[in-house]
Amino acid sequence: MTKIGIIVGSTRPGRNADAVARWVYDIAAQRTDAEFEIVDLLDYKLPLLDEAYPASFGNYTQPHTQAWAAKIASLDGFVIVTGEYNRSVPGALKNAIDFIYAEWNNKAVGFVSYGSVGGARAVEHLRGIAGEMQMADVRAHVALSLFTDFENFTAFKPADNQRDTLATTLDQVVAWSKALAPLRAS
Repeated sequence: MTKIGIIVGSTRPGRNADAVARWVYDIAAQRTDAEFEIVDLLDYKLPLLDEAYPASFGNYTQPHTQAWAAKIASLDGFVIVTGEYNRSVPGALKNAIDFIYAEWNNKAVGFVSYGSVGGARAVEHLRGIAGEMQMADVRAHVALSLFTDFENFTAFKPADNQRDTLATTLDQVVAWSKALAPLRAS
């Protein structure tokens, strides 16, 4: 069965990413075309790039890197839940992506973002990063506004139409993850 990780892309105390990731998971878990799991960056305690060699060498020496690499390698695709911090990607998420390389290759990725403009600028940056990591980013994208999908900027209450957008995003991530399977097998 195709395995999709829902990556919680923030480690900030009081983050909105927890509630958003849980919403994604609760909807995704009703599907029968893939298995879904939440992958929380907080569980991996990745420091700021402490490996001696570039990730593209695959020479991971730190136990935290090896654990992170094993988790990402075990998945066929991803939905990254990200806030927009200062018009870009949260530092912890960028660091986690940069820690490893081959484990991301030939996998699909979709995005669920939030921010004052729906996190669109963070996703713009993530699409370029995904290309460098040899990932296929899907077109559909859930963009949650802090003004309309959150109450007082913190209580997550997504508009009804966001569920349909998420369904399309999940459809595309699952389809592309399956389509890329032969490349991962070779």
